[in-house]
Amino acid sequence: MTKRHRIATFGFAGLLVIAGTVCAAVIGGGTGDILALALIGFGLVVATSLVFLEVGLSEDRERALAQARPASQRHERRLGHSRPRLDRMRGRPRRLG
Repeated sequence: MTKRHRIATFGFAGLLVIAGTVCAAVIGGGTGDILALALIGFGLVVATSLVFLEVGLSEDRERALAQARPASQRHERRLGHSRPRLDRMRGRPRRLG
């Protein structure tokens, strides 16, 4: 998904929400309310779906980068040597010193 396509789809979702609010203001009675509910609801569902799609695509990109990384670097990251663990005995507070 290109950046231009991404902007266009989010813009379309925003346009649906705006169109729904305009319909609520311009068209009176039950018809305007139903039309506004449908347009706003559909626009918000599309926006939420696009957010979840973006999260999934970013996870796919991260996974592809991890696969391209050499095996030695992947192993070090998986073991998590970045932070030492603190010893703790049950019933006693942690000693941070």
